[in-house]
Amino acid sequence: MENGAVNPFVAEHTRLGSVPFVPELRAYLAEEPIALWEHTERDSGAQQPPPFWAFAWAGGQAVARYILDNPHVVRGEHVLDVAAGSGVIAIAAAKAGAATVRAVEIDPLAVAAIRLNAAVNGVAVDAALADVLPTDGGNAGIVFAGDVFYSHEMATLMLAFLHRVTARGATALVGDPGRAYLPRAGLVRLAEYDVPVVESLEDAPVKRTTVWRVAPTGAEP
Repeated sequence: MENGAVNPFVAEHTRLGSVPFVPELRAYLAEEPIALWEHTERDSGAQQPPPFWAFAWAGGQAVARYILDNPHVVRGEHVLDVAAGSGVIAIAAAKAGAATVRAVEIDPLAVAAIRLNAAVNGVAVDAALADVLPTDGGNAGIVFAGDVFYSHEMATLMLAFLHRVTARGATALVGDPGRAYLPRAGLVRLAEYDVPVVESLEDAPVKRTTVWRVAPTGAEP
């Protein structure tokens, strides 16, 4: 699918609107997770991953807000958004003047959603179906991840990846609302926000969310 082409499923089961904490951005988002998940499985005829791509999660919104408020962080940089979901981080980076932006996901529907959301925001984002966690992020000068510490397995893989990113001299920033597997060391606090979220997905309508810089292994945070 070409960048900007409409995926019928994404467009039909979501609604285009402003991202709550980043109203400068628009995205196709869902209001209710269970019904959408049932639709994805019924249409595919097989078990599907949760539709993470259809919601603006707290970590992603916080990082997007930080980028738009601090555009110098990405201006002229090659940006990689990992586990990009709906693509709000990638879109914010493109709007803020990044040289290139790549958003990667392992869910084809997420890739389609990112392409659609990039198109409605009028920005260029290379949305790719790829697992980059075994790598060091390639040529990206700055790597972003939002809400990725939700399970032990994902946190372990992601932290190893982010350490490889910083070991080669790149910058890694993550947004997290206090998930259970957020690392307790090696992070530098950059900003905190109260981010509105979908209450049926979270335990509250607003989540206190932090943007962190990942310190290189062995460095003093």
